[in-house]
Parts: sequence; structure tokens; C-alpha cells
Amino acid sequence: MAENYFGLTDTGKVRTNNEDTFITQKVMGNRMVLAAVIDGVGGYNGGEVAADIAKTVIIDRLSGLQGEIIPGMIDAFKLASKQISDRKLEDKELESMACVATMALVDLENNQFFYAHVGDTRLYLLRDTSLVKISKDHSFVGFLEDSGRLTEDAAMNHPKRNEINKALGFTSQIDTDESFIETGQSPFLPGDMLLLCSDGLTDLVDKNGILDIITQNTSLQDKAAKLIATANANGGRDNVTVVLVQNDKTQQRQQATMPASSPIKRNDEMDDGITPVRPKQQHTEPELKHKAPMGQNKNSGLTLILGFLCLVFLSSTIWLFLTNQKEATPLGQAVPVVQKMRNADEVKLQDAIDAFKGDTLVLSDTSFKQPIIITDTLHIDQDTLYVRVKGNITLQRDTAYKGPALSIATDSKVVILDNLKFKDFSTGIELGNTGLFLKNTQFINCKLPVQRKYDLPDSKPVNADFPATKVNPQPAKPQTPVKPNGAR
Repeated sequence: MAENYFGLTDTGKVRTNNEDTFITQKVMGNRMVLAAVIDGVGGYNGGEVAADIAKTVIIDRLSGLQGEIIPGMIDAFKLASKQISDRKLEDKELESMACVATMALVDLENNQFFYAHVGDTRLYLLRDTSLVKISKDHSFVGFLEDSGRLTEDAAMNHPKRNEINKALGFTSQIDTDESFIETGQSPFLPGDMLLLCSDGLTDLVDKNGILDIITQNTSLQDKAAKLIATANANGGRDNVTVVLVQNDKTQQRQQATMPASSPIKRNDEMDDGITPVRPKQQHTEPELKHKAPMGQNKNSGLTLILGFLCLVFLSSTIWLFLTNQKEATPLGQAVPVVQKMRNADEVKLQDAIDAFKGDTLVLSDTSFKQPIIITDTLHIDQDTLYVRVKGNITLQRDTAYKGPALSIATDSKVVILDNLKFKDFSTGIELGNTGLFLKNTQFINCKLPVQRKYDLPDSKPVNADFPATKVNPQPAKPQTPVKPNGAR
């Protein structure tokens, strides 16, 4: 089997240093191919240091891996994140460094691969001239693209396309949040190819351009070089790194099977789409004619019985369905489902809240230049969230909307709103027993700025204390510490 993996990195046309690195080597007694792309974050020296730490830890942890593969990959990422964080404490000049990474362990013998991913490096699978993006971008713009709210071209040109919300060495959340590291496994069939790459490629070469290059009848080395050359020809604004792994076994082509002439499968036929050939029975023409009437009479009686049973079953099924429908929906109360269409800014704000996994969500009026017209309730479901507004952002009620501007989940513990404005709502904020802190928050023409709802037991004595809310002349100081995330 020829060498079936290759990696290449390049500084690009703008940067003077390369914060990217990669891994392409066999591990675990040469049973697996370890492929990884690591993109450093944090300045001239910091990004390179973080990427190098992650590379060393990943190789050391996975070279002799025994036991379950994905837990081992998760452990490698956690160890790398801790070592980067420890190094930042030792050297203040590196305090902003971190890295993003995507790695795969490829089992060519058993035709499968495993992967782990944090950040906005990417993993693609090529199969039968179709390129499928496997990993998800851990960034706001990446979330919008993956969910179909932004086109690939719009995402590539978005001013915040390189702002990430997950990285190694970025936050201790990696140790407590099981969803922080994206993992998975998939078949890796003969003829398949994996592409791991940094955003220096995908910010400048679209999916079709990548597909055109990697489906050419050239070597992996030529494909990698062509991908990097194309990114540089399109501007080369960032370091660019690509790793290719190919299952170069001979592709197995399934042979087409003629369908059976009868739509009814006999009991002795295998359920694999293939009808076995049986030896011809040695009946004479007179014998067949003699036995036919008897078989026809038997089949006719059986057909009548089966038809009658089917009719009874069908009638009872329809009767039960109509009965359940009447019980579930009383007459006169059927309401048609109406799909609400939110405006672009409203969708962007809700997506920003949903996609955010840290503690402090910073919103800027450069992204929301006009009041955000609210046509449906915005929801906060996080356990703890600090929403801080830079500049002037106003949530304004749509004239046809009657509900609250913001609803906070009952199981949320602490929510802080800083410098946000609510205008023209019947209810500004709706919440349960949640710690809510308002800093420089304004309610303009709102009938009920904040409505708190409590769930109390029905028909039972209740002992409860409902403390009065004190409005401070100065911004309230949160009682629960909330640490803001770093920024790329």
C-alpha cells in the first residue's frame, strides 16, 4: 500500500510567522494514522507556543493509546489545554495564547476513523466526488453557516468570521462541559479521503474549489500544494495548513441484481435482495393441469378469509383514529399552526445567545445598528449568563406582538443584563426563581418591566418569603462572580 497520508503548512502572503502546525504519523503500533491540524491563537509568539504544546501532548498521549479511542482523544485535548493554561501562568507575555485543533485517528485496516475537534479548524470527508463537512465551527459565524442562516460566501466575507468561542487553553470549561469537545466516528471506505485544514484555507477557497482540486487524478502531495497555492492566490491572509488521508484500497462496486418477478417474498428466500435459483421440478403437463383446480379452490377460500380480516382491521383502525382525534381536539378549538418569520437582527441575536457557551456575551451596536424589532420572545436557557452591551442596543416591540421581550428559563441561576434597553413592551422580562441583576438597563414605555412567576403546589399550605426588590441608584454588583471569556 502506497503512502496514503500527507500534510503541508504555509505562512501565507500577509503573516510573517506561522502559528499553524500539523501531525501526520502512524501511532498505536502502526495500527492507526494520526492526522491533526492545529492553529495557534494569541499573537506573534503565543500562537506558535500553544500549537507546539498541543502537538507534543497529542502525540505523546496517543502514540501508545490502549483502550477506548475517543476517551483517549478527549483526554489528549484536556491535557493539552491544561499545559497551555499552566504555561500562560508562568509567562505573562503568553497570557492570551490558545489554539484550535482538529484530529483524526484513522483505522485503515477496519475502514473507519475517529475524530475530536475544538475551534474553527475543519474536517471534511470526500466520498464518491461528494465533499461533506464533518466538524462544526465553534464560532458565531460558523454556527450561522452550519445552520443555513448564512451562505458560504457570506460567512467567508463576514467581519467576525475568525472570532471563536472555544479553544484549548481558552477556559477551564473544557473540564466540566462534556459538549466542549466535539467527537465522533464514521466508516472510512475504500476510495474515501479525509481533509483536515485550518481556516486559512476555508476563508479563501470555497467548498467547490476544494472539491475540484482534491478530486483531480494527482498525488496527495500535489493536491495539498495546489490547495495552498490557491489560498495564497486568493489573498493568503492567514497561515494555511492541510492534511490529507486516503483509503487507497480498491473500491468495491456492488453488482446490480435483477428484481424478483413476484412482489411476494417466499419464506425460504434470503432477505438480501437476491433470489436463489431453484432446480426445475419434473412435472409433466398433465400433472400440472390436474392439480390446478384444487390449488385454485384453496387459494380462493384463503383469499376471502384474508380479505375479510383486513377489512375488519382497517375499519377498527379508522374508528380508533377518529375517536382519538375527537378526544385530543375538542370541536371549535382546532388552531392552525402559524410559522412566525423573524427578522434578520432578531434571528442573529437569538442565535448569538443559543450558540454562546461561555459566561459573558458581549454585544456591540456595530453589529446591531438599528433597534432590534422583536416579533417573538427571546429565550435565555443558560445556567449563568452575563450579557454586556457595548454602545446602544434597543429591543423594540413589533406592533403586532403582545408577549414578553425576553424569557429566562426557570432553571437558570444567574442572569445579568448590562446596558440593554427595552421599548414598548407589555412585559419586558419574564422569569421564574432566577437571580436577575440589571446594570444600566432601561425600560421605555413598558407596562410591566419585569414579571416573576413562581410555581407553587396546588391545594397545599405554602410557606414562602417573597423579598422586595430594591432599585439601586448605581448599577447593581453581581453576588455571583462571572468571569468573561477571552477573545481572539
